[in-house]
Amino acid sequence: MTRLVPFEMVDDVLAATRRTQQRVRLLPARVVVYLLLAGCLFADCGYRQMRAKLIAGLRGLPVPDPSGSALRQARQRLGPAPLRALFDLLRGRAATGAVAAVRWRGLLPVVVDGTMIAVADSTANLRHYVKQRCDHGGSGYPTLRLSALLACGTRSVIDAVFDPITTGETVQARRLARSLPAGMLLLADRNYAAADLITAVTATGADLLIRCKTSRKLPMIRRNRDGSWLSVIGGQAVHVIEARISITTTAGSHTGDYRLITTLLDPRHYPAADLVRLYHQRWEIETAYLELKSTILGGRVLRARTPDGVDQEIHALLIVYQLLRTVMVDATDSRPASTRTGSASPPPSTPPATRSCTPPAFIADTVIDLVGVIGQAVLTTLLPDRRVRTKTRMIKRSNSKYQARGPHIDRRTYKATTSIDVITIDP
Repeated sequence: MTRLVPFEMVDDVLAATRRTQQRVRLLPARVVVYLLLAGCLFADCGYRQMRAKLIAGLRGLPVPDPSGSALRQARQRLGPAPLRALFDLLRGRAATGAVAAVRWRGLLPVVVDGTMIAVADSTANLRHYVKQRCDHGGSGYPTLRLSALLACGTRSVIDAVFDPITTGETVQARRLARSLPAGMLLLADRNYAAADLITAVTATGADLLIRCKTSRKLPMIRRNRDGSWLSVIGGQAVHVIEARISITTTAGSHTGDYRLITTLLDPRHYPAADLVRLYHQRWEIETAYLELKSTILGGRVLRARTPDGVDQEIHALLIVYQLLRTVMVDATDSRPASTRTGSASPPPSTPPATRSCTPPAFIADTVIDLVGVIGQAVLTTLLPDRRVRTKTRMIKRSNSKYQARGPHIDRRTYKATTSIDVITIDP
């Protein structure tokens, strides 16, 4: 952690946000920042337990032992501003030598989507966040909506915003358009095929590839030789591709109809069949949310009991995710070019392994290992090639001990598959 987030970076952030302590306390502001980051790595531990892990290498030295109340007051004193500023420094696509794995025809594919995270059911949080309305009563916890912009190849966070659940994904996407320069290709699902959002994205100079409802009426301006056609949405010219995709899965064959729209208008330089295959990378963000909510957070509700604490904790969670993705990219870059950067994921054994580690009292070696113990664990558990998502399945909310009375369908999940067999462009 201190290699990727050195003391000097934290001190500069604290100075810029005017959160440096006015007098020396038991818990200096720098220590509180690392404590908040450790809270995401050890989501099942209390703050006193986490602090014990951070100072485990200082045996024999006179180290203060603050109470739980002192830890709480130190977090409140720090506020969310330093964590926001630190995330702003660390966000962005990860640097990698595997250029061919992260770019497509000179463009950087990125993806936007939203997810929901449950926060603590406290009086203070309920003033800002609300509970969802369900068929069988309200949800057990208030929730927030997090939308992120990710680089598909490395799954690193380029930008992220979060709001109460009453704020829609398209509203958040318009705010994320600030991080879309020319040279990026935005992938998104049908929810984002709104005319005003398309206009906002294209105004940044970026291109887009979005799925569109097949029932939507689009004027045909010109038909291309490959069966795709030129149309217009909100004054923006778009290339429309209607394709029938047939795949073979472990459960048999499956055929579905897709309609994609893109601002890449040249069908010779950007063939329709290649764009259909590229669109499958949109699912990378679902894998990222799985890592964020299940692997790192462990499916737990956020522990913060105030809106400022939630702000602080969400940014700490995004920082830790970004640090882990950086470690994974460093690890895969140490392998031959055939290793895909997107095939790295936090191994299930990583949290128990880190819990059993005791940090050394000091580090005398000047050689920096870019792979490290966690990187080696990542390399031994690389994911297989991305599977094609085809089918809905039943899900059960993790925060309920009761079985669902009605089917809760998650259309973002998938069954194991082989590959796309046939792509037919509608003539």
